[in-house]
Amino acid sequence: MNTKYMNPYLAGFLLGLVLLATVYITGHGLGASGALKSVTTSTVWAVAPAHAAKSEYFGAAHPQGQSPLMEWMVFEALGVIIGAFISGVISDRLSFTLERPAHVKSWVRIIGAFVGGALFGIGSQFGRGCTSGAALSGMAVLSAGGYLTMLAIFGSAYAVAFFFRRLWHQGA
Repeated sequence: MNTKYMNPYLAGFLLGLVLLATVYITGHGLGASGALKSVTTSTVWAVAPAHAAKSEYFGAAHPQGQSPLMEWMVFEALGVIIGAFISGVISDRLSFTLERPAHVKSWVRIIGAFVGGALFGIGSQFGRGCTSGAALSGMAVLSAGGYLTMLAIFGSAYAVAFFFRRLWHQGA
């Protein structure tokens, strides 16, 4: 199996070019949390249109009857998913396995992933954007908030990494 990864400096440079192109073409930075919001809004409008019409939140996300699924972030998220799949195929790293330590059961790992993802999604709504939108796009326009967000992301990751690393390797 070929597990060669791209040079991280080259990958960072290319990500910067993608961010620059995104700002130039769309007038927006990168971001992903809005895609899930658009899918959720479309689902609520499809399942409970009367409730959605009365809701200030869902009503504002569905202007003039245009589908929230036509938002650019939905297409961005689809591109990320398709691109990741193609990258996995090209680099021979595509596998449908669940990475976990031997002492952790599969269902615990899956529930932990869903809980972590849900907390991340809730946090992105409280923070009015995900890490890619707040940190990368914020830093690209020299926003103090972007730099503070990046410091908070990496600072909290380093603060808790020791404990999670020990949990991961506990049974080894």
